[in-house]
Amino acid sequence: MLAIFDYKAGNQTSVHRALESLGIPNKITNDPDELNNAAGIIFPGVGAAGQAMDELSSAGLDEVIKGLIWQKKPVLGICVGCQILLDYSEENDTKALEVIPGECRLFNPSWVDYENITIRVPHMGWNQVELKNECELFAGIDPDADFYFVHSYFPAPSDDFVIATTRYGIDFCSVHGRKGLWAVQFHPEKSGRPGLQLLKNFYNYCQEAADAE
Repeated sequence: MLAIFDYKAGNQTSVHRALESLGIPNKITNDPDELNNAAGIIFPGVGAAGQAMDELSSAGLDEVIKGLIWQKKPVLGICVGCQILLDYSEENDTKALEVIPGECRLFNPSWVDYENITIRVPHMGWNQVELKNECELFAGIDPDADFYFVHSYFPAPSDDFVIATTRYGIDFCSVHGRKGLWAVQFHPEKSGRPGLQLLKNFYNYCQEAADAE
């Protein structure tokens, strides 16, 4: 089973529906025992970093998720769940989980795209992801596939943790982490077949990791 981490930051239901469509057993939960017993955890989120961290810390769930990550539980962060794995976010001047070194920064509305047109903030819509390092999440996915983004802030982790980038004014990091701990800025659950394949790949990795124990 995959656990969808419930910390009142929204987006859990859409992830649940995507997993259901794939026939992947899952449960929305914030129970530490259920999170610990799950094969892997999806850490979604929408809204603001400050609000998300307030929800986590007020319920003591920040230490729960950090403890599971240190124990090498497979985790996939999505959108705000991707951003607050870093040290800090400029959004709400937020101290984040400090799991992956780096920070989350605001898009500069003076930046321009490929056609020298000023970008709009938030970055909203379909865009491509360019892998910089091999990643199990993208097995069987066309390199030209588009994924769905909605965000005003972007992750800027330490270079050692950059897995993929996306062009929007600048080449920003859209996937970061390490094997078994991945974070994607886009929404795989809203990205059609490529996104569903990514979720399936995460589940497959979780099963293999559990079998290897």
